[in-house]
Amino acid sequence: MKPPLLASIIERRLLVNYRADPAIVAKLLPAPLRPQQLDGWAVVGICLIRLGQVRPHWAPGRFGLRSENAAHRVAAEWDGPRGRETGVYIPRRDSGSVLNVLVGGRLFPGRHHHASFEVAETPPRLHVAYTSRDGSTRVQVDASLTGKFAGSKLFAGLPEASAFFRQGSSGYSPGRDRRRLDGMALATSSWRVEPVEVHAVRSTFFDDEDRFPRGSATFDCALLMRDVPVTWDPIRPMVVTGP
Repeated sequence: MKPPLLASIIERRLLVNYRADPAIVAKLLPAPLRPQQLDGWAVVGICLIRLGQVRPHWAPGRFGLRSENAAHRVAAEWDGPRGRETGVYIPRRDSGSVLNVLVGGRLFPGRHHHASFEVAETPPRLHVAYTSRDGSTRVQVDASLTGKFAGSKLFAGLPEASAFFRQGSSGYSPGRDRRRLDGMALATSSWRVEPVEVHAVRSTFFDDEDRFPRGSATFDCALLMRDVPVTWDPIRPMVVTGP
């Protein structure tokens, strides 16, 4: 049975983006995925997202649930029936919601690991941190809104960055069955992002020199979405054809 189409409000989605060595990133991707490249760089990052009013799309918002969640992401491409396709591979999902952990990979796509979140948020400033219950993943980001998109080596400006991440709306992640990747597509008619200045960022995933040797992954830029209505549509799983 196909999982239901879900609706929610993205109350806050902070995209923290790194440029990385494609040869290193390729080792993280199961075939048939390969790194999507911009000017010779792979694009990886962290999505720190608080969802509100999560429910089946036909249900009123007042019955929806709220949760803090995180995903480590890799911009990926693959050969589909219509040629080259793009999206993201999500090797790790974490959630502060026990329900998400229990039903992830069952009632909706993607396995989730349980985590404890620490959030301090005002209109101009953000502090989001979390530690997974299994102790393997810790993230901390301190940022503030800025009126100017600057410093990125991946994107010439905010419109280019916004378009890139909007096009990567299909996400695949490990499910309960290791032979396939669960898929989910995000859709909205109200896409909008704002530039963010990051004052400090730490991630045990990207700071791990066994996974990313020194200099192979460098912070590039960050974007913020707030109060955006979206739907989440489960899509056909992808068969894994290699490690």
